[in-house]
Amino acid sequence: MTPGHIHLDRVAFQHGHTPILRDISFDIAAGEHVAIVGRSGAGKSTLLHLLAGLLRPSHGSIAVDGTPLGRHARKPVLMFQRPALLPWLTARDNVMVPLHFSNAARRDPFVARQKADALIEQVGLADRAAALPTSLSGGQQQRVALARALVGDTAVLLLDEPFSALDTETRVALRRDIRALARVRHTTLITVTHDLSDAAALADRVLFLAGSPGQIEDDIALGKNPEQELRGYFSNVRDAA
Repeated sequence: MTPGHIHLDRVAFQHGHTPILRDISFDIAAGEHVAIVGRSGAGKSTLLHLLAGLLRPSHGSIAVDGTPLGRHARKPVLMFQRPALLPWLTARDNVMVPLHFSNAARRDPFVARQKADALIEQVGLADRAAALPTSLSGGQQQRVALARALVGDTAVLLLDEPFSALDTETRVALRRDIRALARVRHTTLITVTHDLSDAAALADRVLFLAGSPGQIEDDIALGKNPEQELRGYFSNVRDAA
């Protein structure tokens, strides 16, 4: 069975006495690409942090491949808005950081380096493997962060507004490459964004988070013209409000 299935059952989260999310239930199939959209303050990033295991639900459960998230051998990997590369390490060494934490680099340094170099090539930076982050553009730094997120063979990749600081051309190229890599690797891809173009480019399905506390208001399957379909849907939502 391909790993990467996500199941949420009536998940709620509150910060202190303030409820942030309520009664969140959904399934995401292994290898599926899903976007979570909604207005600022709807709880999108909180939901992503719950999926990453950085927060624990106040109520309900999250399972990966049928195993409770806290006990799963490999948690989903979260790629933040900023690359957060270590400035004193080269691009290759930044990609290899998770392999050092897992001891994979110690067990077999040659294989670990091969793995890192293969991913650096796949994200289009083969000629920049020895470069320090300060000499890389914003888009190149995000590509290094992407390779770092994938190097541990994660089954689930979480993206938190990963293109917010990038220009349009770089944004288009990067989301195309992320989608292609996720497909080739059969990675479950979950993206939080307020940008409908990003959602349309990265997902086959969109979960609409709204309300206070946030709840899943709709589950939208995208077709052949995803951006047009999404814009039409949200135009209707605004008209009905």
